[in-house]
Amino acid sequence: MAQVERPLSPHLQIYKPQISSVLSILHRLTGIGLAVGTLLLTWWLTAAAYGAAAFTHAQGFMDSWFGQLFLLGFTLAFFYHLCNGIRHLFWDIGKGFELETVDKTGWLVVVGTVVFTALTWFLGMTWGGIA
Repeated sequence: MAQVERPLSPHLQIYKPQISSVLSILHRLTGIGLAVGTLLLTWWLTAAAYGAAAFTHAQGFMDSWFGQLFLLGFTLAFFYHLCNGIRHLFWDIGKGFELETVDKTGWLVVVGTVVFTALTWFLGMTWGGIA
């Protein structure tokens, strides 16, 4: 039996990323990030239940620059996953598959993520008494 020559998939070096493929990969990565962030949130809540010493330790981490950076990333991941999930719900009912719509809604997800994250942190810093 002769072997059929099949075309090879393009290598990553020559593949031009499209917004839909980049957002798809980010959706998976933010899902992983949300799982890890939920573990951190669980640690913080459990520390509050264990007493003042445990909570002080957990809160010290959250107040550190690394903890704040982690919380910012968690907030970004949350809003990105939320916005892109809503986009996927429309796809599930068969809406928004036109190329122009896919591009527009993709950029809308990115803008929404940044706006919602910035608004959340602004309100948290001002109403929370940090700023």
